[in-house]
Amino acid sequence: MTLAQRKRELVATELTETALQLFAHRGFEAVTVDEIATAVGVSKRTFFRYFASKDDVVVQFLAGMGADMRAELAARPAGEPPSAALLHAVSVPLAACGDHAERTLPVVRLILRTPALLARFLEHEAGWREELAGELAVRLGLDPADSLYPRLAAGMALTAFDTVLRRWSEEAGAGGSDPLVLIVRAFAQLAPALDAV
Repeated sequence: MTLAQRKRELVATELTETALQLFAHRGFEAVTVDEIATAVGVSKRTFFRYFASKDDVVVQFLAGMGADMRAELAARPAGEPPSAALLHAVSVPLAACGDHAERTLPVVRLILRTPALLARFLEHEAGWREELAGELAVRLGLDPADSLYPRLAAGMALTAFDTVLRRWSEEAGAGGSDPLVLIVRAFAQLAPALDAV
């Protein structure tokens, strides 16, 4: 990585961290792009070199989740039941959330409680569903255009993921459950349907 790339990465990280702190303390709608840029010591123009909008600051952390889930699903053993493979896939971002709860929990709560951010989150989830369905179809040798199963299974897995994320965001801080414990419980209920291929 070149010096310019490292500098760019540091500025992006500082903008993200500062914006998330401001959003957590004052609320998403109350914080302006000018305030984020000023707090970091850069111009508004510099902010827009890194992010198209303040929504993108928050939503950027979602961008890699789908790719991580798909990569995990692709890496699972070929003979593994679909429920186990999908459980491992959706556990990747949940493990990251649980491991860094002090940073991720405020962001998750912000996304789930802010209509504009929730809409963006749901857009990402729709993309993840297609990615997981495509990978699942490949694993099972199914034609995704002919078979309902890959999309249904991916949808079930992501519904479990979404339910766990919401539950964790409501209970965390009050001695709430670990997201990985919750996802295992959810998949115990889904496994019979997921494995009836």
